[in-house]
Amino acid sequence: MVFSSIVFLLYFLPVFLATYYFADKKYKNIVILFFSIFFYSWGAPKFIFVILGTTFIDFHVVKWMSQTQKQIYRKWLLALSVSINLGLLIYFKYSNFFIENVNALLSVFENSNIHWTKLALPIGISFYTFETITYVVDVYRGVHKPLDNFWDYQLYIILFPKLIAGPIVRYHDLADQITDRSKNETIDNKLIGFYRFAIGLSKKVLIANYLGQQADAIFSMNYTGLDTYSAWIGILAYTFQIYFDFSGYSDMAIGIAKMIGFKFPENFNNPYISRSITEFWRRWHITLGAWMKNYLYIPLGGNRVATKKRLYFNLWIVFLASGLWHGASWNFVIWGAYHGLFLVLERSFLLNLYSKIGKLLSTIITFFIVVVGWVFFRVENLTDALTYLKRMFAFDFNHTLSFNVEFYVFLAIAVFFAFFAYFDKGQKIQNAVYFNTYSNKKHVGICALSLMLMLLCISSITAFGFNPFIYFRF
Repeated sequence: MVFSSIVFLLYFLPVFLATYYFADKKYKNIVILFFSIFFYSWGAPKFIFVILGTTFIDFHVVKWMSQTQKQIYRKWLLALSVSINLGLLIYFKYSNFFIENVNALLSVFENSNIHWTKLALPIGISFYTFETITYVVDVYRGVHKPLDNFWDYQLYIILFPKLIAGPIVRYHDLADQITDRSKNETIDNKLIGFYRFAIGLSKKVLIANYLGQQADAIFSMNYTGLDTYSAWIGILAYTFQIYFDFSGYSDMAIGIAKMIGFKFPENFNNPYISRSITEFWRRWHITLGAWMKNYLYIPLGGNRVATKKRLYFNLWIVFLASGLWHGASWNFVIWGAYHGLFLVLERSFLLNLYSKIGKLLSTIITFFIVVVGWVFFRVENLTDALTYLKRMFAFDFNHTLSFNVEFYVFLAIAVFFAFFAYFDKGQKIQNAVYFNTYSNKKHVGICALSLMLMLLCISSITAFGFNPFIYFRF
């Protein structure tokens, strides 16, 4: 079940909110937990038991760790918890990839292949694995005490707004909200949460879906026959599709959470207006970047290292891990390495160059780098990705594909909103919608707009039929 489905919009969400609002305070967490289990079971009924079972083990391991005084035992229990969670991720997400590569290596030496039953990937495993790790590490570091109640921990892990696609919410950011959200459960927050949900749904349905249909059409073709113009149209459509798809989903998650008293961290901040890849990663999938920084980059030494070589090594490790986190494919590893390369180059000299050439040129260059990188992210096979890149730079303008006016309209809308905050005026308007205080007059206007957007989205979903969600792959 995805947020942009008719089942969720017309049945699950209204029933959930009605049940939650009418429930007594002491039963509200139980309501959320019940609906979260149902939400996940709808799409992955077998894997719900994996989550329930591992969280039961993890809760007690962390509890024992917090009660243990001897440092050596604490470290062993930390290692045990992390091993269980990473082990499940590696088993379900990367074992197929490992076996495929071993078989490819064996075939070189004409040896027989390893026979392996391919595993299905549990929905959202990358997200909830990282959150289980934040729990044990935050408790180990003394950032926050562990939860006293197992069902509260279960709620932290399986909370449905963030369960399958984030944002990745670190334990210490959410712990106190699980036990007491009374100060956030206001009429204003419920309304603003609804507005945020409607905006996110509109990003996903009214922009990402239309661009995604054209992107899929081009990427399903034989790349060797693509002309340069069509190749660029395909990757540009995907560039804006993935942004509005994922940021829209994050907006919906933040909005639902706000409606029930939770405050989730922001996950996107106009990434395409970035003036460098360094800035891009402060704006794109912010919670993943924060996780990588706090639980991988800093433990490696971060930028407090003796030599630049070690600093660059740390950056590469983080971005290789980030690439691999997105998917079990060499293309994702290359995508991570590609971004890591530009981060190293920026530390070496590019940032100085960008400061000299000005905001506009540095933004254009950064956007160009990001777009080229998306080819490795979108195309699953490395050879095909390289072929697609060749067609992008073949300068073959023997235009054979035709694109209707409607597509260009949606592409223009996507460009407009993706770069809306590039200018100060646009940033002020965005802040007024997302973050500033609402007057009664403002509530009336935004509420009317949100209701209209919701109706448009529901109509579009019903009529259009094309409603994928990119991050289900991860």
